[in-house]
Amino acid sequence: MSAPTTPLPGALAGLAPLLDHYGYLAVALLVLLDNCGIPVPGQTILVLASVYAGAGHLDFAAVLVIAAVAATLGNSLGYLIGRTGGRAFVHRWGRYVLLTPGRMERADGFFERNGGKVVTVARFVDVLRQTNGIIAGTTGMPWRRFLPFNILGAVLWTAVWGTFGYLAGANIGAVYRTAIRYQLWFAIGLGVLVAALLLRQVLRYRRRRREGADAEGAADTGTPDGTEATADTGTAAGSGTATDSAAGTTTDSGTDSAADPGPESDEPSD
Repeated sequence: MSAPTTPLPGALAGLAPLLDHYGYLAVALLVLLDNCGIPVPGQTILVLASVYAGAGHLDFAAVLVIAAVAATLGNSLGYLIGRTGGRAFVHRWGRYVLLTPGRMERADGFFERNGGKVVTVARFVDVLRQTNGIIAGTTGMPWRRFLPFNILGAVLWTAVWGTFGYLAGANIGAVYRTAIRYQLWFAIGLGVLVAALLLRQVLRYRRRRREGADAEGAADTGTPDGTEATADTGTAAGSGTATDSAAGTTTDSGTDSAADPGPESDEPSD
């Protein structure tokens, strides 16, 4: 297999010998590694293979299928890594990268609500493409929920970048540089969106904590119940005292009556 005659831009030109020698295997391996946490040029090899397909050197359908399957398997492997060892890693080393238990708890809540969206679009953003499966596994996203979004993200990512490379053809240099520039803006916009969502979650968390503290304070200073209890206790105590007094008076009266037989008559009875 030989490279297309069109001059390739820097990153694509560097991968051309690898694709020349290994073809589909290079696509499968690099895409799989790129999606399971290892920073290799998986997206770049996908674009280059699509350019080759557009030039007639590879089958375009085969490139798309192989890349989609490899991306799904790679992200699934990342999920398995996060599921089996992510929590232990966070507990042991999280404090060194500012992953406190409180932040991890908020991340769990965020991924529980938005995990599907993150897994779907993460492949279009460097760093997230490599780590979203690991994050999903670490936060405990259910496998049955993760898998369909994983497949959807792999298919969309493969279709977008594969079609881009296939259609770019002879203009791949200029088109590739434009796409990378727009991808940067997309990444910045997505980062701002994620930051806004995280800020909203933090504000909600603080508001709930403040409301909880206010509720606890109101419960601790709840005088009506305490007053009633005191009044009831006092009433009961007062009733007991009155009863005791009455009983004591009755007993005293009875004792006096029994002890005093009354005045004796000095005159003998007839």
